[in-house]
Amino acid sequence: MNFKSAAISLCIAKESCSSYPPAHPLIHTMKINEHIKIIGKLVILVPYEAKHVPKYHTWMQSAELQELTASEPLTLEEEYEMQRSWRVDEDKCTFLILCRRTYEECHDEITALVGDTNLFLSQDPETNERIAEAEIMIAEPQARGKGYGWEAMLLMMKYAQGTLAVDKFEAKIGMDNEKSQRMFKKMQFVEAKRIEVFREITYERKVTPEWCDWLDQQVNLEIDKY
Repeated sequence: MNFKSAAISLCIAKESCSSYPPAHPLIHTMKINEHIKIIGKLVILVPYEAKHVPKYHTWMQSAELQELTASEPLTLEEEYEMQRSWRVDEDKCTFLILCRRTYEECHDEITALVGDTNLFLSQDPETNERIAEAEIMIAEPQARGKGYGWEAMLLMMKYAQGTLAVDKFEAKIGMDNEKSQRMFKKMQFVEAKRIEVFREITYERKVTPEWCDWLDQQVNLEIDKY
């Protein structure tokens, strides 16, 4: 594993999410996170690398996860190609989620891997707002209901707001996925629209000083070398 144990100058655990300088709008979002890990109390977020693909591919053979993520099954080679493309995509930011306790016990990322979190970035042509569509998946059934998804999503949004200069977050959730709806409402997202034909609700959360203060109270952002 290429984790490095020492905390370094990238550690920003005490910073407010509203205090970081804005990122350049053309920065390659996947490349800026390829050498960092984000450490929370329950989870560690790491970049998506080729070594993770076989386990990720196994997850995505699940009909349940395909339905929840609106995904089509891919072959293993297609999954590798997807991972490679995400490494250079300017409009995506992805971290895989490790259970921190499991990783600290076994020091094996594949064993500790429980899910992923993604942002899909866009620019509103009318308002010029930088929008990040947020996704979270806890793929391992035994890892659900333990707060991993909650903390991972908060860490991802706090990282993105500071590093990627996001103005607004969105989450598109199936109408039957009540658990995810409750989580994002608890994060102070509000319903923006419904698309009945797709059975989908879009929630949104504008980045405001008040919301940043709330986010700062929920999680500390600690970033180390990966």
